[in-house]
Amino acid sequence: MVSEVKTVSGHAVPLVGNDIDTDRIIPARYLKAVTFDGLGEGAFIDDRTALKGEHPFDQPQYQGANILIVNRNFGCGSSREHAPQAIAKWGIQALIGESFAEIFFGNCVAMGIPCVTADAVTVKKLQDLVAANPQATVTVNLETLQVEIGDYIVSVAIGEGTRSTFISGTWDACGQLVANADQVRATATKLPYVGWSNLAAS
Repeated sequence: MVSEVKTVSGHAVPLVGNDIDTDRIIPARYLKAVTFDGLGEGAFIDDRTALKGEHPFDQPQYQGANILIVNRNFGCGSSREHAPQAIAKWGIQALIGESFAEIFFGNCVAMGIPCVTADAVTVKKLQDLVAANPQATVTVNLETLQVEIGDYIVSVAIGEGTRSTFISGTWDACGQLVANADQVRATATKLPYVGWSNLAAS
């Protein structure tokens, strides 16, 4: 399937700090948005404003990065889906961290964004390597469960069930429904509580 996610390669942006919650990722005032369009501009907006251009998301060397390297308990706090949506709209396609809040992790999986973990020493090493060379190519490989930056290759972890859904493309529930529309209609015609005329009209 087109939805298969086996590797993510590109440049990375390090974001140092534990317990970065969803309100810091995208403030509550953005939750009134009807769609997720434009949320990328609001990612970490309060932190970025306070740091006056020194936040990694504002620094020129990290523009265009698609891999985010974080620390412990990233995405904690409220369950708002806007948080991973804002990160994705900024351009992030994969995250590496020490640990992720459960609901944040689940929302990322539902969007096709893998979140892999490593121990604190490894994560700091990755952050330091990227800070020293922001243009280095970083590869997150879900098939080998490794992250590679130049000659530095380390093992990372993600639940086997989640890993298999990325590799097979089955993380994309909506995509599966669309791809199997004929089978869905065939099954629906056998259900007594689904009117075929209404289904056919749709």
